[in-house]
Amino acid sequence: MEGLEPKKLALLRILQIFEKYSDCDHPLKQEDIADYLFGDYGIDIERKAISRNISLLKEAGFEIESSRAGSYLDSRDFTESELRVLIDGVLSSKHIAPKYSKDLIEKLCSLSSQYFMSHVKHIHTVNDWDKTENQALFYNIEIVDEAIENKKQIRFEYNKFGADKKLHRTHTHNVSPYQLILHNQRYYLMARDEYWKNMVYYRLDRITDMSLREEKLTPITSNPGFEHGINYKELATAFPYMYTDKPETVEFLADADIIDQIIDWFGKDIRIIKEDEKTLKVSVKVSLLAMEHWAMQYINYVKVVFPKLLVDKITENLQNAANKYNK
Repeated sequence: MEGLEPKKLALLRILQIFEKYSDCDHPLKQEDIADYLFGDYGIDIERKAISRNISLLKEAGFEIESSRAGSYLDSRDFTESELRVLIDGVLSSKHIAPKYSKDLIEKLCSLSSQYFMSHVKHIHTVNDWDKTENQALFYNIEIVDEAIENKKQIRFEYNKFGADKKLHRTHTHNVSPYQLILHNQRYYLMARDEYWKNMVYYRLDRITDMSLREEKLTPITSNPGFEHGINYKELATAFPYMYTDKPETVEFLADADIIDQIIDWFGKDIRIIKEDEKTLKVSVKVSLLAMEHWAMQYINYVKVVFPKLLVDKITENLQNAANKYNK
């Protein structure tokens, strides 16, 4: 307590006390509220005034339940299960640095009572997760939002990891930003590279030294393939990895046992034909570069049969891999 507060703040402080110290398992009696008022804020009021303020809060629409055991705040903006989902999302997000993850989780915990924090023990494991070291993430998001809102270009340095496990600058980019996309637990900046004049997906956690430019951005409809804007369904299913080549039809044979993973990656808008009890023939529209990467990942369960260009490329990859292991 830094100093005494005027009694006219009692209504606000009682609400804050309910938010911090009460839940259905921890109702507060009027004497408890009086102790918190004086201990936390230096406000000394009579029990009648406390009862009157509780009534005012109820009249204002706050769901405060009262019984002989005491009173507690029965409704909050987020349930504990909803907060757990949000906290787990922050923990597993590789694009949020550990320090900011911890700060965000503490803010989320503050939306419930103090007793909720004791149930979220894995908050202390934040430094054990594989997360970015780039501290500029939220600043970058603000700059991108401002640029899109004002139809301006941005400039930034793009970085890659070296053998020393540290980020190193590769190139300076001037781009027209269009959208931030969360994909495979990573944030990507969807933008037009103004030097190469093509669409690129930049990992946001690889970007540093971002700044706003005065130049107007190039409208997205000026880019080939985006004459009608962004097709979000296509982005979600045609690009299992964020490559920018135009999606094409690909056919592959797959073990029936991995149909769950196939739908996870490509969605339900795919064609599936049952070849036999153990094999499916699947047709998808997808980036060939992304499909090459995906097919290599699932090489023990998938065989690409069309187009021949992709079949030949995967065959070459397998031969090169065999040569490495046969040395």
